[in-house]
Amino acid sequence: MGDPYTLLGVSRSASEADIKSAYRKLAKELHPDRNKDNPQAAEKFSKVTQAYDLLSDKDKRAQFDRGEIDADGNPSMPFGMGGGFGGGRPGGNGGYSQRDFQGFGGGEEMDLSDLFEGLFGRGNNGSRRQQSGFRSPPPPPPKKGADIRYKLAVPFVDAAARTKQRITLADGKTIDLGLPAGVEDGTTMRLKGKGQAGPGGNGDGIVVIDVQAHPFFYRDGDDVRLDLPIRLDEAVNGAKIKVPTVDGPVMLTIAAGSSSGKVLRMKGKGFSKKDGTRGDQLVTLEIHLPEDLSDLAFRLEGWTDKDNPRESMGV
Repeated sequence: MGDPYTLLGVSRSASEADIKSAYRKLAKELHPDRNKDNPQAAEKFSKVTQAYDLLSDKDKRAQFDRGEIDADGNPSMPFGMGGGFGGGRPGGNGGYSQRDFQGFGGGEEMDLSDLFEGLFGRGNNGSRRQQSGFRSPPPPPPKKGADIRYKLAVPFVDAAARTKQRITLADGKTIDLGLPAGVEDGTTMRLKGKGQAGPGGNGDGIVVIDVQAHPFFYRDGDDVRLDLPIRLDEAVNGAKIKVPTVDGPVMLTIAAGSSSGKVLRMKGKGFSKKDGTRGDQLVTLEIHLPEDLSDLAFRLEGWTDKDNPRESMGV
């Protein structure tokens, strides 16, 4: 992978917000769902995601900036120059010629074989290597493929009822995804092995849930709220009316003499909780007057309500 800052198009002094904004823009442009006929876009999407994973991790970003790890997250070479003592002149023995070590014994040339055997061991004999304290670092484990991020838009009622959602993956396959208990906007789900291929196995698919707004339902914690308009005669005389819920319409009894603002509770018609139970639906009554008030005014002619609904306010 190339330089992660270059891949995201940001400077090395970019803030976390700048990096996140740049990634979102590129991910939207390069997402495999929008580039099904362009394999190069899918490859670049994977590299951009890998770059973001590195730079969005404060520790990894700091290690990369210090040169301790490379763009793939692997440790840099111990001596910084591919295995030799960097900075010497060519001539064998890690970049130095034997002539460079003259002057240690009155102008005589020094036999360097014992020096290097003491550092690195003689042939395949590991005893001297152990005595010297030098051990070859273990090879890094094979790197898994990059994760692929998906944003899944879920209708409000589906999120409340935990209806399975169909999602198309980067490889073109579709799966029906079960929503977890306690799902909410921003919930993240991990799909094992559904990311990019790599020598150490596939990465994962990271699904971020985006719960869509609804025309008349809205969420209040684990409860669903609904402002329900009712007619004046239904409020005065009482009625049984059909009410929408996230599970479909149900009949609700309105008591006679109900006022606007009264809240009725419908058990178990809300969002799922993490323990598997569900919240409630809270219905707030709103008395709706007819557009043509002439008939109502005629019937109320000469009648005045003697109650003062503002008495508790001291007016």
